[in-house]
Amino acid sequence: MYQWDFTQIWRYKELLISGLQITLWFTVISIIAGLALGLIVALGRLSSPVILGIPLRAGVELFRCTPILVILIWFYYALPVLLDVNLSAAMAAFLSLSFYGGSFYSEIIRAGIVSIDPGQVEAAKALGMRQRAAMRRIVLPQAFNRMIPPLMNQSILQLKNTSLISVLAVPDLVYQGQLIAHETYRPLEIYTIVALSYFIVLFPATLFVQHIENRLARSN
Repeated sequence: MYQWDFTQIWRYKELLISGLQITLWFTVISIIAGLALGLIVALGRLSSPVILGIPLRAGVELFRCTPILVILIWFYYALPVLLDVNLSAAMAAFLSLSFYGGSFYSEIIRAGIVSIDPGQVEAAKALGMRQRAAMRRIVLPQAFNRMIPPLMNQSILQLKNTSLISVLAVPDLVYQGQLIAHETYRPLEIYTIVALSYFIVLFPATLFVQHIENRLARSN
């Protein structure tokens, strides 16, 4: 019967903490970049002529329909060859997570905007308000309330997706766990700690999202 022994893992706690910090850092910056990119793409698809909206939609579907692991590998190995540039593993991971998350964020934002009755915009125009002002002051505030739950759920998925950047040797929590497992030959213990670390971060976030969803449901 397997004998659990966590005492050896304690010596590597600094590596695990460092890996968790890097995981959270990549999560935060990729969420911010993804939201910005998603907003730009969503507004571009809604306001641009059809001929310009087609490439935007094609880009969104390309990233949405491609596994994030494939995107990570492609950005790291193929993109530098195509552009003739040096791309670090960290930058490739950041770009991959941002574009992948941004494709989903753009659909959430676009769906939220489209769900608002267009008659409200027409009424605002009739009162002399410009299109951009109507979007900023009337449509987006209402749409944002509807976007919050799916945006937060997608952000939780974004944190889970960061576990794959270890394939590029980015020293995140999973990568550090792999190194420690090779050093200690205690894979069950270290991967249990890695799994619990993700759970400790994700479970409160999930409860918070559920709380926000319930509050919005009551307010509506």
